[in-house]
Amino acid sequence: MTVFFTSDTHFGHGGARGRFRRPFETTAAMDAAMAANWNAVVGPDDEVWHLGDFALHLTADAMAERLCGLNGVKHLVAGNNDGPATLALPGWASVRHYAELTLDGTALVLCHYPFRTWNGMHRKALNLHGHSHGQLKGLPRQIDVGVDVWNFRPVTLAELAAPRRRARGPATPAP
Repeated sequence: MTVFFTSDTHFGHGGARGRFRRPFETTAAMDAAMAANWNAVVGPDDEVWHLGDFALHLTADAMAERLCGLNGVKHLVAGNNDGPATLALPGWASVRHYAELTLDGTALVLCHYPFRTWNGMHRKALNLHGHSHGQLKGLPRQIDVGVDVWNFRPVTLAELAAPRRRARGPATPAP
């Protein structure tokens, strides 16, 4: 089992294409590319921590269908655009607003929002967040896991810790 992190997919949100300069002709193309990218790297038994803003302007049924079509055991750390319908989707293994976990010996503090300070920051804990769509200069050990930074797909802790952290590139499915 591999653990992945992502945020700010904004499935169904046409305004995300312009506002965040996403290179897609249509919202449907954006959603399809992100789903294909997700499923290209995440297996059915992998775990994904989605750090908020899953979808916008979709019905509860459409969100449930989208979530069901994505591989992995999925956890939601809610964002500002995740309303009651998103929080209630049956496809989430857990829903919360904040989480702390240890992965491969690394302490992680997970929230949709970036922090100025966080638990364990002086003991090398990482703050993984979304919300800023790659627009915010982070602090040391603070990483934006949003799709706008990571080729529109979930990423592993090893990828996040690699020297070249910003990996935005083509919006096609990952190999």
